[in-house]
Amino acid sequence: MKRRDFLYLTLFGLALFMLGNWLMPVTDPVESNYTQTAKEMMAAGDYMSPRIFGNYWYDKPILFYLELIAAFKMFGMTDFAARFFPALFAIAGILVTYAFATRLYSRKVGIFSAVLLATTVEYWYLGHAIITDMTLWLTVSLTLIFFYRGYETDKPVYYYLSFAAAAVAVLTKGPIGLALPGLVILLFLTWQRALRLLLSVHMLGGLALFLAIVSVWYLPMYMMHGSDFIDTFLGVHNILRATVPEHVRNSVWYYYLLVFVIGFFPWSFIVVPAFFKKLFTHELHLPAGNKERFLMVWALAVFGAFECMASKYTTYTFPYMMPLAILMGAYFAAHEKMFWRMAKGMSALYLAAVLVAVPFVTQDHSGKDLAALLKANSTENTAVMTYGVRYPVSVSYYSGLIPSRLVATDADIEKARPQKMSWTATNIMPFAAVTDMDFTKDTIIITDKGHSKELGEEVPGFWTEIGSDAQYCVYKLIPYHADGRIDKAERKNTTLYGIIMQRLLGEKKEAMNP
Repeated sequence: MKRRDFLYLTLFGLALFMLGNWLMPVTDPVESNYTQTAKEMMAAGDYMSPRIFGNYWYDKPILFYLELIAAFKMFGMTDFAARFFPALFAIAGILVTYAFATRLYSRKVGIFSAVLLATTVEYWYLGHAIITDMTLWLTVSLTLIFFYRGYETDKPVYYYLSFAAAAVAVLTKGPIGLALPGLVILLFLTWQRALRLLLSVHMLGGLALFLAIVSVWYLPMYMMHGSDFIDTFLGVHNILRATVPEHVRNSVWYYYLLVFVIGFFPWSFIVVPAFFKKLFTHELHLPAGNKERFLMVWALAVFGAFECMASKYTTYTFPYMMPLAILMGAYFAAHEKMFWRMAKGMSALYLAAVLVAVPFVTQDHSGKDLAALLKANSTENTAVMTYGVRYPVSVSYYSGLIPSRLVATDADIEKARPQKMSWTATNIMPFAAVTDMDFTKDTIIITDKGHSKELGEEVPGFWTEIGSDAQYCVYKLIPYHADGRIDKAERKNTTLYGIIMQRLLGEKKEAMNP
């Protein structure tokens, strides 16, 4: 390994993952949950219990929120800060891949593996996304790398490092941080007929170290929040996610095959045909070497584990990308000219996308502009609500306002409120019922073009549009006077006025043409 390789790969990573991050606003529906939680933790001065909308939030463990808080303290509450640690860990992942592949094969394979990984669609996306997956990927990868180094060299220190990395993974995303690498290790040792290694004193000592690290957060959380923490964190976000599909449309057997082909673009479009060619010509065989066995078990175990889970998400199989990138890097080492043409082309494409297209795409999925509109048209006494649309958490993050989710009646609120072992557990935003609305109060509703037609009907009152963006329309209520009147001059250009006039004209036309 050469120091200049690390330098060049670091510069390559900085250009690919840091450049332009300040141009990408926080998006809905996932990124904004993390940033809003970190923001509220900072405001409360509580760095132990995640919280959102004033409620404790047991969706994910603490580590990623602490990353966001650290970035906000270093760079301010900016879009660049929100994307800093995913990008930083993406760069670290390139270097780790280079180092591991170089030790397994050669410097050339190490460079090819690192560059190939960095230029895949999924890795590039997750290197910018404000979600836990890049942190989980790096810590799970280090868990398995350290284990293999311990197995290969018989040096106990690597086993302790492996369990320490697994503990950080569990503090990032929960039990999967240990269960997933544990499955890989179990299957590999079974193949190697070396299961007795699991009972070695160093493995048991590593497990003790793991428990000591994770107890720093999990034990205080249980002591402070008791069964609520266990039921929601372990029950809903782990057991329920594994047994009941959250998005039924994704529960098809070929889902992760499509994720692989698209996620590894453009390299999958070369490797997949080459794989089937070798398959049909009977050139494929089970690996005899330890390193190939380990990489194969790593990739297939991750794929198989998540294929068996009820809930399927695009990023779940992400931990298989390092072993596959290394195997692909070894393949492309024999096709050097083609590799560098593709790598340069994808790098140029990503850089152009960051500066030209991606900012507009993220803007269309963010409430940043909408938040500015709300702040300009509201006071501390204004009631802000959402109606008929996915709750835009990014609006809260950027504006400091907390909209209420408007439903028809109090009974509908009870149906939507969080229930144990139910996907409604994520509905912890404030609610409001149409039947309880105060039409003398300054009120703003966030909706979309489809549901705006219901303002004045399903949601009574005179509503006038004050702005819109690619996703939402924003309407303001013209309040009634205390005696129930509303000024005639204020009725025009409102939704209810238009509805009334349309109906009157329709009735007049029908009377003239019986």
